[in-house]
Amino acid sequence: MVFYRSVSLLSKLRSRAVQQSNVSNSVRWLQVQTSSGLDLRSELQELIPEQQDRLKKIKSEYGKVHLGNITVDMVLGGMRGMTGLLWETSLLDPDEGIRFRGLSIPECQKVLPAAKPGGEPLPEGLLWLLLTGKVPSKEQVNSLSQELQSRATIPDHVYKTIDALPVTAHPMTQFATGVMALQVQSEFQKAYEKGIHKSKFWEPTYEDSMNLIAQVPLVAAYVYRRMYKNGDTIPKDESLDYGANFAHMLGFSSSEMHELMRLYVTIHSDHEGGNVSAHTGHLVASALSDPYLSFAAALNGLAGPLHGLANQEVLLWIKSVVEECGENISKEQLKDYVWKTLNSGKVVPGFGHGVLRKTDPRYTCQREFAMKHLPEDPLFQLVSKLYEVVPPVLTELGKVKNPWPNVDAHSGVLLNYYGLTEARYYTVLFGVSRALGICSQLIWDRALGLPLERPKSVTMEWLENQCKKA
Repeated sequence: MVFYRSVSLLSKLRSRAVQQSNVSNSVRWLQVQTSSGLDLRSELQELIPEQQDRLKKIKSEYGKVHLGNITVDMVLGGMRGMTGLLWETSLLDPDEGIRFRGLSIPECQKVLPAAKPGGEPLPEGLLWLLLTGKVPSKEQVNSLSQELQSRATIPDHVYKTIDALPVTAHPMTQFATGVMALQVQSEFQKAYEKGIHKSKFWEPTYEDSMNLIAQVPLVAAYVYRRMYKNGDTIPKDESLDYGANFAHMLGFSSSEMHELMRLYVTIHSDHEGGNVSAHTGHLVASALSDPYLSFAAALNGLAGPLHGLANQEVLLWIKSVVEECGENISKEQLKDYVWKTLNSGKVVPGFGHGVLRKTDPRYTCQREFAMKHLPEDPLFQLVSKLYEVVPPVLTELGKVKNPWPNVDAHSGVLLNYYGLTEARYYTVLFGVSRALGICSQLIWDRALGLPLERPKSVTMEWLENQCKKA
């Protein structure tokens, strides 16, 4: 676990907090913001040397420590369960779910600044937390929000590049194309070509990453308005925060939709390093590809049906249930429909997870949002019935390690309720969110000088021979 703890100073604060009274009842420990500075880059400038020394110590003192045994099942099963990546920004526990720099989603909801009292956390606050390991103040979040707004400009050639594609192209294709078109402005590429020292790699990477995080909502909104609103784009509103402005540019003015987008971006931002999009971004960046190239590659992984595209498939499947059985379907009818889906060789989208062995906390917080804002929505009520019906069916099937709902099981219903009904677009929302986590880790990859990723591969003959020897 030492590999995934927050910075040493914060570890001391954690111990101190545990000894104090139970803060906010459910917060195990509170990472305290000790700096009064408003500039995120300055925070990193102070933190990076400390973390570089920490990594050197880990290498020298623990480099030969064994972290586990690799089995043939792991080799043949897509390296599932192998501990093989350093990913500082978040850690996924099979039973507890995701923790962002040590904080669970409910804890983040309690301690990260919100746009209004009792509201959902601002994505800018989570970005600060991911990069520094510290909970920011509202003033620091406001400063970061203004900085992102100042970086949120898109060259005309990006829109022209997207326009060269058929308007019927999948939204993820158009989005990834737009990100690739942004690459021509990469500060890292320019600095590398000039001969920047490797100890400074993180600095242009920071610039690219912050620019990219600021720009992707504009590119994503352009794709949405191009595909579904006759190309009638909406300018950004510099008075709004990151999540609210994204919703605004999509065309949604409801304060509840703004709150939903803040929550959505926050909980989809990062999910440790082993998932396809995060791992792809890290892998490509390990070759010193710039953040634009790395993130575009990550988006192409996110577009796969077994990863981010699943949120599209969930709503489409739920709507197929309604079309065939009606909104007032009974639990018995729903159970029959689930078995029908499984017996046809398909999966029930939105259930199961490669790591989690419980209900995804990201599902739970979305359910709580729905209970607060749309308890009578028929599709939400159907999702609630699925929560009761599907896990027992999958358990009875006997082939599923985790029969519980994941993040994708709920997000589409919330978006649909507020008018974002175009399910094919949902993965783009996921992509905008994931920029925060992938770019945050990429900055630390450069700061820590993490090497080119190059795992060893073997043949079936090699495996057979090794097993015979064993």
